[in-house]
Amino acid sequence: MDTVPDTDEVVHVPDDEFVASTNIAQFMRAHGIEDYEELIARTTGDVPGEADSGVDWFWDTLPDYLGIDWYTEYDTVRDDSDGPQFTDWYPGGELNIAHNAVDRHAARDSGTRNSVATIWEGEDGEVRQVTYHELKQEANRVANYLESVDVDTGDTVALYMPMVPEVVSILYGCLKVGAIAVPIFSGFGVDAVATRLDDADASVVFTGDGFYRRGSPVTLKETLDDAIDEVGGVEHTVVVDRLGASDPESDVDIVWTLRDDWWHKVVDTQDDEYDTKALPSDQESMLLYSSGTTGKPKGIVHTHAGIQLQTAKEIYFGFDHRPSDRFFWVSDIGWMMGPWTLVGNHTFGGTVFMYEGAPDHPGPDRFWEMIDRHDLTVFGISPTAIRALRKHGDGPLEGHDLSSLRLLGSTGEPWDPESWMWFYEKVGGGEAPIMNISGGTEICGCFLMPLPIQSLKPCSLGGPGLGMAVDVVDSAGESIADTGERGYLVARDSCPSMTKSLWEGDERYLEEYWSTWEDLWDHGDWAQKDADGFWFLHGRADDALNVAGRKVGPAEVEGALIEHRAVNQAAAVGVPDETTGTAVVAYVVLEDGVEASDDLREKLRNVVGDELGKPFRPREVLFVEEFPKTQSGKIIRRAISAIYQGEELGDMSSIENPDSLEKVEQAS
Repeated sequence: MDTVPDTDEVVHVPDDEFVASTNIAQFMRAHGIEDYEELIARTTGDVPGEADSGVDWFWDTLPDYLGIDWYTEYDTVRDDSDGPQFTDWYPGGELNIAHNAVDRHAARDSGTRNSVATIWEGEDGEVRQVTYHELKQEANRVANYLESVDVDTGDTVALYMPMVPEVVSILYGCLKVGAIAVPIFSGFGVDAVATRLDDADASVVFTGDGFYRRGSPVTLKETLDDAIDEVGGVEHTVVVDRLGASDPESDVDIVWTLRDDWWHKVVDTQDDEYDTKALPSDQESMLLYSSGTTGKPKGIVHTHAGIQLQTAKEIYFGFDHRPSDRFFWVSDIGWMMGPWTLVGNHTFGGTVFMYEGAPDHPGPDRFWEMIDRHDLTVFGISPTAIRALRKHGDGPLEGHDLSSLRLLGSTGEPWDPESWMWFYEKVGGGEAPIMNISGGTEICGCFLMPLPIQSLKPCSLGGPGLGMAVDVVDSAGESIADTGERGYLVARDSCPSMTKSLWEGDERYLEEYWSTWEDLWDHGDWAQKDADGFWFLHGRADDALNVAGRKVGPAEVEGALIEHRAVNQAAAVGVPDETTGTAVVAYVVLEDGVEASDDLREKLRNVVGDELGKPFRPREVLFVEEFPKTQSGKIIRRAISAIYQGEELGDMSSIENPDSLEKVEQAS
């Protein structure tokens, strides 16, 4: 890669044979849709000759087309008489995610009973495969255990779990009984876990004795115990033995309490038969917490119909699901992408690959080695993780056959062109398209995502998701999408997976998402649609830096810095300035082998000034080893800003790497 194309250049064009073979092309042929532009108009706008909108038509067509099973058919696609804020999707219908994702594939006459539902690899190299028949049996045992401790429909059950195979059966076991699953990131510390347990009011928590990270055991249960001591309320803790702590001869020492039980004693001993409950379409299925980069984490309330339809749609059309796929998205069950990956793929009897440990252990080729050895076909990862792996160069890729990859995926933050191209060319071989998607925990899916029939420009997010009526508006709420200007990403209509409200109530829900403009969902991102119809995101709108009355997004400053060969990652924050009101301060992580110097510092300041204008040239450029990030790979800029200004950090429950805070303090 001698030169890096800018974001105006098309670099990926799918060939006609591939396009014709895709699931979305088959859908278009079935409904007489000629091209991509008509597809988006048909699924998000008005349908010629019909009174219903394209949103209604699409979401009404989708369940039958994707083969979703209902215990009771719904009466109408939706009731939005209370406005888009409180739309009731598929009223009158009854279904269960666990039936669609597990039970029907485990049936004796399904043809998929003995197909592999999950392949799990531990950091130590242990591999376990679980068939659909085995998954159903274990999920049934979980369901029976939950009922034995009086968990019923609508009760919350927390999962503070390492990424082990039992995670999957716990999730589906909760859904079978109608309990609300509350996944909590396994890397969270005491305060973060306590915050979520207290808010969710869970009486049962599943956890593990620990997990392996970079070759060493990391205990987990003691963190949970401390969190429970802070908030109380938990009556039962079920502990999965990952590190061998249940063996009296084990070196792993954990404290045992009266509420604790070993998984193998209370779950493995349950009956493996259970009648999955038929639940109303709007029955709560999961309580997913936002990463909290802008304050207290929000409890996002999802339903069975919403999660089911959105995840299935995106896996089938956006990631062109094939029966032979082996799907790997680098994630934890505590991040939206964990449940999204499982439910979306398992709806079609697909195989999900799970990995427990660090991406660079025992070496920086761990991902490439696993893709090669397991013949993985879809690989999703955050841009930050790719930037970190790119620091090791092309060497770790050598000797690994990655030709099994059909599609690549990414989400979580904006790309820079150089890293995007490295991922596309070096990992994808210049053939596998990057499905760069963006939506959020609030919709357990995507407002924007490419389709495999589309050409791609570096860093683009393709266009609107199917059935997602998104737009770009100015401060007055007027559409500017077709002008090519940057504006605010909004949704003009609801979708089935849009959070019902927030767990703490409607007031914060309406304030967070619906208060900026009338009947427009404010997603909080800067967005832009270029002259060729490609959509781009430019970071969070609420992070905008107002320098001398002119605004720029941190992502723009960071993008300018990352274009310099010496920079691997960058973070820009605004700080008070007597002259301009706000000044830009930039932190950078350098590429391996690059030495920090005052000369480099000045060059980086000038790079930003040359590209964005002198007012935005950073007042300071500081060199740092790593940034504080959420589990989804987002840089926590407010923490960096607070450290720079000597302010209180506030709620740090979303942080994945607490040690990074000290490194930011030591930046120079």
